[in-house]
Amino acid sequence: MRLLRLPRRPLHSLRHASDALHRLRTFPLSSLSSLSSRSAISPTPNFARACGAVLAIAMLASAPVHAKSEKQAKRKMPRVPVTAPHATPLPQPLARALAASKVPASHVSVIVAKVDNPLQTRGAVPAPLLAVNPNVPRNPASTMKLVTTIAALDTLGPDYRWRTQAFTDGASDGRTLNGNLYFKGTGDPKLVPEEMEKFVTELRNAGVTNINGDIVLDRSAYSADIGAQGPIDGDSDRPYNVAPDPLLYSFKAMSFSFTGNPNGTVDVGVLPPLANLQVANEMSSTPAGNCGDWLARIHPTLSTTPDGAYVAHFSGTYPASCEDKGWNIAAPDRDRFFLGGFRALWQASGGQFTGNVRTGVVPPGARLLVTHRGQTLAEVVHDMNKFSNNVMARQLFLTLGLAADGKTPASIARSREVLNRWLEKNDLATPGLVVENGSGLSRVERISASELARLLQHGINSPTGQVLIESMPTVGVDGTMRNRLTNREVAGNAHIKTGTLDDVGAVAGYVATRSGSTYVVVSLINDPKASNARPFNDALISWVYENAP
Repeated sequence: MRLLRLPRRPLHSLRHASDALHRLRTFPLSSLSSLSSRSAISPTPNFARACGAVLAIAMLASAPVHAKSEKQAKRKMPRVPVTAPHATPLPQPLARALAASKVPASHVSVIVAKVDNPLQTRGAVPAPLLAVNPNVPRNPASTMKLVTTIAALDTLGPDYRWRTQAFTDGASDGRTLNGNLYFKGTGDPKLVPEEMEKFVTELRNAGVTNINGDIVLDRSAYSADIGAQGPIDGDSDRPYNVAPDPLLYSFKAMSFSFTGNPNGTVDVGVLPPLANLQVANEMSSTPAGNCGDWLARIHPTLSTTPDGAYVAHFSGTYPASCEDKGWNIAAPDRDRFFLGGFRALWQASGGQFTGNVRTGVVPPGARLLVTHRGQTLAEVVHDMNKFSNNVMARQLFLTLGLAADGKTPASIARSREVLNRWLEKNDLATPGLVVENGSGLSRVERISASELARLLQHGINSPTGQVLIESMPTVGVDGTMRNRLTNREVAGNAHIKTGTLDDVGAVAGYVATRSGSTYVVVSLINDPKASNARPFNDALISWVYENAP
């Protein structure tokens, strides 16, 4: 049996180690670019700031969404009935915290249960320490990512890698490829500049320097209706609303950073590097002034031109007191975004390409040039859960169906079927579970606290339990829990996944208690005042650490 027990270390060293590890393994120096007021692209020496900008893209793909009032889900996944744990009252400190939030107890579901021997807990939650409305299906927001993660680790394994392939329908003349270059993806959730740079190197090693043809993007791995859900809040510019894509590049989002200079100019950095991006920088820096609503004062816009370019325009004044700020936006036109990213790195490697980009399919008889294998599932779920990246979770959920039999196109329906079979195989009854996309970015997804607790019991007792634990934010240290409970003893001793939508506040994960035990903790709150209940969820985590036997 594996119990979560985090080593006690100074919090500052944990934070620094976590930040450095993430930066160094994710974003190489050669993939970074910076734009000054002259709008010229050049490598930046400021590695930490540039890494932070790309990380901002990943994090903003997970920003809390303000969805409107939710309707009860109509689609139900049939399951074997389950007996609810006995309800227990909240201890007085928690009852007071909940009362202060003005959220009625009827809108709250809580489970706190000790992690026990898996042979005794298969398909059930041990007698809970706390249980409040445990069997009411509620919107879990991003804690739904734990369902996707646990199922994926069990079915795919932590070493699973996505494949992105390059084909050609032409012949080579020396180092010139006379034909089209086809990219065929399988939904790699983390095809970031670092991975694209490796792909470029693999193509160069295959003998290609000049491409005398078009770039053709084969997205046949996903069914055509995958993106039909649309933005949850109607705002397609938000990175968290980016739809799944078999050839998703750098989360299909741009991150601009701004730094005011003493000479009155403003430097603009951008990630990822794009060969087809033009920056019109008409900003000036002011030495004094309150940062305030700095974004409104620089009037940011992003537009496209008929010849396939992006134009980012900034004007107005930027107070030097703002230090480094960032503006993040989902890129319009996924084809030109992929092309811009590939071309920037291709040209940086010494390669040449003058063709166009279009969508198509790899023709029969095309010659395979390169198979790029992306990062492992363990690496993907680490970033997905630490920073609650929605599009990564949606792509992972689609992979459940795609990897089950290798048949394309992948669909939500097939992934649901695979998830159902896995739940049944493991005696994980979930009559309240409703899955729309597997990320929690949904108004209809549902699960009860007791069902999520059972899944967490299964997850920690599985062979991949440690991978699951390490993928979740560490309280007071990193991810979405970095700034929560930093001054409490529980900091560094719990791994908690958060979930936030308008009307939803949720936490779920594991607490290694002061007494030496490990507990599963789940809290799902669905109420118009759910944001007021964040102190309650924090108090719950801290109470379990300090008081659970």
